[in-house]
Amino acid sequence: MRSRLLPTLLLLASLAFAAGPAQAEKADRNKPMNIEADALRHDELKQTSVFTGRVVVTKGTIVLRGTRLEVRQDPDGFQYGTMTAEAGQRAFFRQKRDTPAGAPDEFVEGEGEVIEYDGRADLVRLIRRAELRRYRESTLTDQMAGALIVYNNTTDVFTVDGQKTAPAGSGSAGMPGGRVRAVLSPKESASAPAAAPAPGPAPTLRRSSELGSGAK
Repeated sequence: MRSRLLPTLLLLASLAFAAGPAQAEKADRNKPMNIEADALRHDELKQTSVFTGRVVVTKGTIVLRGTRLEVRQDPDGFQYGTMTAEAGQRAFFRQKRDTPAGAPDEFVEGEGEVIEYDGRADLVRLIRRAELRRYRESTLTDQMAGALIVYNNTTDVFTVDGQKTAPAGSGSAGMPGGRVRAVLSPKESASAPAAAPAPGPAPTLRRSSELGSGAK
């Protein structure tokens, strides 16, 4: 049965798949969360909920997609989410970044076999075959890949681990050769350098016998 914001799950509405005040979209933390899935199992005693089957989460500019989402809440009220992909696939994460008025929109996209959100630390972890991309409008500007990528929403700092193998029991390897891969584009300058002035007409050359023949 398809579920969407069931009344018994209102506690999930504050799940902070939102970003901090640095670069990620600040308005996201105050937006309601919408969760769609084919099935839902909620444990009120353990404060956990498991959504399965074509799971889609939207919260402001944030989008999460996968096949299984487990959400829990700790005694202090912080929430945590783990999105898992279908076998052989990767879960998907996307969020708009804050940009100055008039500047092009920027987005962060990520993929991994598992995507974790830590509400207390405000971190997103992309696990196994992880990839993180930044876009300016529709133009890809930065791209990095590794076995584990950790993105800090508050500070807009990320770390990439190119470990050779995934954790024991995961059944999936990390990046080939255990290397981190990244493509980073230069930042656009505030203003383009001024164009050099066009050269004037070349001087007319005269024979040496003519140089002293001018009027005196």
